[in-house]
Amino acid sequence: MKIIRKTAVKQVLTEQSKNAMREKFTRQHAQLKNECRQLEFEKRKLQNKKGISQQEVHKRFQREIERRENRMKWLEYKIEQLDILPPGSEITEDEVEEIIDVQEGDNWKELMGDRSIIIKDGVVIRIE
Repeated sequence: MKIIRKTAVKQVLTEQSKNAMREKFTRQHAQLKNECRQLEFEKRKLQNKKGISQQEVHKRFQREIERRENRMKWLEYKIEQLDILPPGSEITEDEVEEIIDVQEGDNWKELMGDRSIIIKDGVVIRIE
């Protein structure tokens, strides 16, 4: 029988990968900031329409804006942490699904134990 299990993908930090991650986080932060501005604009537009509850519009839009602001704070924190970590550190970057064969008599703990793929500058260097 085949089953799917999750496997961690870890990145070994190098100056090159730190810079790439910092750029990615900065782009995501800028995108979220633009989305907040757009939501503010749409909120003002809807609040000026007649027949629409201003309080309801404010609550809905504010909830979405706060969600994005929280994600922006999280990205700022990730950038700070990235600056602290020394080159050579391993960080969990992603998780992938892996198909494994399960047979009667297999040791379940071994099959489902921690496994990870280690990447350095975009190249798989180890599978543990």
